[in-house]
Amino acid sequence: MRDLPSNPLLYQVNTRVLLRTLSAALGRQAGFDDVPDGMLAEMRALGADWVWFLGVWRTGAAGRSISRSNPAWQTGFRQALPDLREDDIAGSPFAIAGYEAEPGFGGDPALGRLRERARAVGLRLMLDFVPNHLALDHPWVASRPELFVRGTEAALAAEPGNWIRLGEQVFAHGRDPYFPGWCDTVQLDYANPDTQAAMADTLLRIADRCDGVRCDMAMLLLPDVFARTWSAGLAGRAVPSFWPDAIAAVRAAHPGFGMMAEVYWGLEQRLIADGFDWAYDKALYDALRGGDAARVRALLAAAPSAQAHLARFLENHDEARAAATFDWPRHRAAAVLALAAPGLRFLHMGQLDGFVVHIPIHLDRGPAEPVDPAVHAFYRALLSVLEQPALRDGRYQPLLPSAAWDGNPGHDRFVAAVWHDALGPRFLLAVNYGPERGQCRLRAELGEGVLRLSDRLGAEEYERDGREVRQDGLFLDLPPWGCNLFAIG
Repeated sequence: MRDLPSNPLLYQVNTRVLLRTLSAALGRQAGFDDVPDGMLAEMRALGADWVWFLGVWRTGAAGRSISRSNPAWQTGFRQALPDLREDDIAGSPFAIAGYEAEPGFGGDPALGRLRERARAVGLRLMLDFVPNHLALDHPWVASRPELFVRGTEAALAAEPGNWIRLGEQVFAHGRDPYFPGWCDTVQLDYANPDTQAAMADTLLRIADRCDGVRCDMAMLLLPDVFARTWSAGLAGRAVPSFWPDAIAAVRAAHPGFGMMAEVYWGLEQRLIADGFDWAYDKALYDALRGGDAARVRALLAAAPSAQAHLARFLENHDEARAAATFDWPRHRAAAVLALAAPGLRFLHMGQLDGFVVHIPIHLDRGPAEPVDPAVHAFYRALLSVLEQPALRDGRYQPLLPSAAWDGNPGHDRFVAAVWHDALGPRFLLAVNYGPERGQCRLRAELGEGVLRLSDRLGAEEYERDGREVRQDGLFLDLPPWGCNLFAIG
């Protein structure tokens, strides 16, 4: 398998929705062996280096029962799926009853064959690791209750949404410090060294079956975050760091193993310092969603070495669909900024087709949606350009746009950069990220003599003098949300 580029591409698959779709076509329960080789090859043809199959692990009856009966969740389920049936509600894939591949999908043997088939076409397999909590019916709840945060009858009476009685003991639901507990889970106790050892061993066993993991809510295990969330029950116990040693152990057993952190609250760099290859860039997503060009420009002007460890996305299984969130052509502009930046480029199943319905993770079926031809054609064109070596392995140089003329504020909405390879500048990116037509000048060292600029996302072609671009700046005049990705020749 070829080496990973500096800026790899990940494609996320909602495994249960995919297999439900395949089941309908086959007339029987589909499993990992039924994922077509052609589908894997198509992902690779799009430029994907990683495929993340979300939701392969065994879940239990307890989680399904809660998902099917919790009234607070039913409205969202029916908004996504107006013809909802009970058997569409499979339970959350993050309420894991055992880190064995779902038996109904073929279990660990079939998962192993899926991994080998993915690797045969050049894809690395990423799976889930949910370190903060487990399902209510995970075997450890009965056999090793000391691994969990436990409470009192008084705590259960005071906060019934955060605690549950299982057998003769009261357990905490998994949670973060800002929201009520996830009622289909139990919280692991990271102040207990035995819990840390058990989960580090679990991570090692997962790593035997894949090439990387996406770690759910990874920041909840940071010692200060965990202590803040569970301060009332720590009784003075220290919370050791988990991630540095656990990641080091995995890498010792599996050199090159990939680690991606779901992380929020501005804690990305702390997780990267702990050893993660990539961390969610929620800050960029929020700035793009908010139309905040100045914030987008500032984030994309950070040191490229730091940006290389960020996962850039416009949607995933948690966020709303990009096609429903960003008007066209703003969707187009946001995708260019997110995916033509340094770091891990992160796509979600259905995004390339312009699907608009967000499928709650508790469901294994989504509605039938038509493909949006404009969205589909755009992403195909963008991904083709992103396969160029300069954009996969080159050097990213942010540019500071300047006013096209005195008194013209349009440059404040522009975001721009140059991508270099070993021989020099190869691509110029420029986006007017705002709702009004705008102009700017970009001063940059793009080469000497006559420069040929060919927009790889459109039909624009220009010839400009390299010295003039360096001294006076390249003049750009773009419509609202307009973007260029020029090849420099």
